Amino acid sequence: MIGQTVSHYKILDHLGSGGMGVVYKAHDLKLDRLVAVKFLPPDLTRDPEAKQRFVHEAKAASALDHQNICNIHDIGETDDGQLFIVMAYYEGETLKTKVEQGPLKTEEAIDIAIQVARGLTKAHEHGIVHRDVKPANIMLTADGVVKIVDFGLAKLSGRTMLTKTGSTLGTAAYMSPEQARGDAVDHRTDIWSLGVVLYEMITGRRPFNSEFEQGLIYLILNVVPEPLQGVHQNLKPGVQKILDRALAKQAAERYQTMVEFEEALQTIAGGAMPHKTERTLPKRKQRRRLTYFLSGAVIVMLALMAGYDIGGLREMIFGGTERAGPSIRLAVLPFVNLTGDPEQEYMSDGFTQEMITQLGRLHPKDLSVIARTSVMRYKKGDTPIDQIGLELDVDYLLEGSVRRHANRVRIAAELIKVQGQSQLWADSYERELSVILAVQGDVAQSVTKALALKLLPAAEALLASAPVINAEAYDAVLRGLYHWRKLKASEFETAQRYFELALAKDSSYGPAYSGLSLVWAGRQQMGLMPARDVAPKWKAAALQAVALDNNSGDAHFALAGYLTWYEWDWARAESEWKRAIELNPSDATVQAYYSHFLAITGRLDEAAIHIDLGLKLDPFNELLHGLHAAVLNYLDRYEESAAAARTALSMQPDAPVAFSQLEIALGMLGRHDEILALQRERYAQDPERLEALERGIAEAGYKGAMRRVADVLAARFEHSPARSGTTYIARKYLEGGDKDRAIYWLEMAYENRDGNLPYIGRPLWNPLLSDSRFPALLRKLNLPMATGGSR
Repeated sequence: MIGQTVSHYKILDHLGSGGMGVVYKAHDLKLDRLVAVKFLPPDLTRDPEAKQRFVHEAKAASALDHQNICNIHDIGETDDGQLFIVMAYYEGETLKTKVEQGPLKTEEAIDIAIQVARGLTKAHEHGIVHRDVKPANIMLTADGVVKIVDFGLAKLSGRTMLTKTGSTLGTAAYMSPEQARGDAVDHRTDIWSLGVVLYEMITGRRPFNSEFEQGLIYLILNVVPEPLQGVHQNLKPGVQKILDRALAKQAAERYQTMVEFEEALQTIAGGAMPHKTERTLPKRKQRRRLTYFLSGAVIVMLALMAGYDIGGLREMIFGGTERAGPSIRLAVLPFVNLTGDPEQEYMSDGFTQEMITQLGRLHPKDLSVIARTSVMRYKKGDTPIDQIGLELDVDYLLEGSVRRHANRVRIAAELIKVQGQSQLWADSYERELSVILAVQGDVAQSVTKALALKLLPAAEALLASAPVINAEAYDAVLRGLYHWRKLKASEFETAQRYFELALAKDSSYGPAYSGLSLVWAGRQQMGLMPARDVAPKWKAAALQAVALDNNSGDAHFALAGYLTWYEWDWARAESEWKRAIELNPSDATVQAYYSHFLAITGRLDEAAIHIDLGLKLDPFNELLHGLHAAVLNYLDRYEESAAAARTALSMQPDAPVAFSQLEIALGMLGRHDEILALQRERYAQDPERLEALERGIAEAGYKGAMRRVADVLAARFEHSPARSGTTYIARKYLEGGDKDRAIYWLEMAYENRDGNLPYIGRPLWNPLLSDSRFPALLRKLNLPMATGGSR
């Protein structure tokens, strides 16, 4: 592109790339001036309505003649239909770059915020809401004038709800609560965003921070930012009051116009306190301009927005961000049971899961498939396609129906592109149940073909090798999995009977052994039976599943779990984890538990990557949010861990993993009153434990309460047939300050093969490192001894 002439603009240099396009420095040959030319990604304006909307927005923005708004000179279109926008070219730096160097002086931050408010006031007067006010969209020119850039582009996608993770959070951190909820927004969303920017300028960090979207949304909707006094010294009086009002969760409680916001800032700049209630404030002071002396002036024209690819630049959200991972995302919606018989739901649910597995393993580099838990919420079939696409952040949906009669099954399926809701492929099949695996392969192959994905030879061979199966064994396994997923003791019994029935029909049917392994693992993890009684059956079933089908991801997952949480054989376990992921890369549960294996063995950066992958694949799974909270606790990121745990609890109030991780996070933050409040609510149905809690508080406060609760649990352990919960008892004694008893119960956990014992490598247990018995226990487990501290 460099050296070419587009219209009458000669391209001189590449300035940067992002989700909103590629930007070049250019020479305007007609007017003999330097300009910045942004070429927009075709995906953003391919739709005629979107293109028309953009042109309308750009024209409106170009009419905003104001010194604090970047001037738009021209809009054009290349011969191949690519839109470009021509803007003024500035020397300077973005506010993002400046803030990354450290907090600004309060006077400087207020001056910048005043100039931004003036520019936004002009836009609001013309009915234009920016929607994406953030430091990357604020230019600081060499002469100290602030320029707001990218007006109109934030609306191009037509979306107002966060759906992406990863680098999206750089933009999403400035969203208003109404944006986070997906509600309609008005000019007051810009007031919120400018409040966030002001907070960040003063403190050097954002008021809401999380690496995962659900945690960030929770913080924006529910958490009040830490007061400035706690993070900033020598604060000008009144700034906190301004921020409190600008960052009110309800739009009606904020400043109602940008003029009001600016006047409050002007009052602070002049040394006065902002008025508590009046909407009209003193007249604006003499405007000040702050001159910035830049070392080696950086040539920039506007904030380049982070981009994400689908074979190139593609659809953006809130100014464009990067969507890491496979370029195509697909959800398999619950297949509809057309028999009308509720007893046949297991068949349609089982087919849904099988299609997720089939598709998820065929082309993992380019195609990711949303996991079962997150798609089952759409089982009623009353959610619009565009809403599903938005909530799951997917490009395509596969939906269909299942009708079974005797040993024949009829499958109908269709592939739909979310954008435009167009059908890309549809077909139906009627076969004997014994060849159902071949039908699933046919559907998977048709879907990948419709998506223009070329299968590797190994994947094609896998589809071609689908065996004829025993229909009765297949049916029994589907029934068994249907009951196992309910995760209750009685349901485990039912599931086990079905898996054993499957083996009675076909003793070499591998999925039945994988199912039995899951049953025994569930009993051990839920403390229903002593671990030493469960282990031989868990191990035998897992080994047999792998022996019968080495290409079964479920079989390797079962064996990996056994080696991790019972034998504590980290080397063999890792081999099985890697094989399970190789076979089922889109299995969110495997990704999440592998992240725990990595955290346990001290590889925290890798752990964070895999739990994030799991959550992207299964964003509405409360268990995965609880597991995410645990990884964050390993990383010493306790605020984020608490947010992730609360997200899980909002999905399932009695989620045990989430509750435990929330306790840990709050404990590490020293927020003991919050823990006690949670426990009072949690123990409402357990009078003995509640009475111990209150008695301990009366005796010795928080530590007394933890010791008393531990005493109750220790007494119960002596009469517990499962002999479980020893690590949790140790934790309660540790939180109560009784290190000796904490180590006693950890040694008891070792003897009983407590599945939670491997987690003692995290910072929570650091107070025990000074006792020689604890490092000795870590050595017996072959766990890392260097725990705690920032990472």
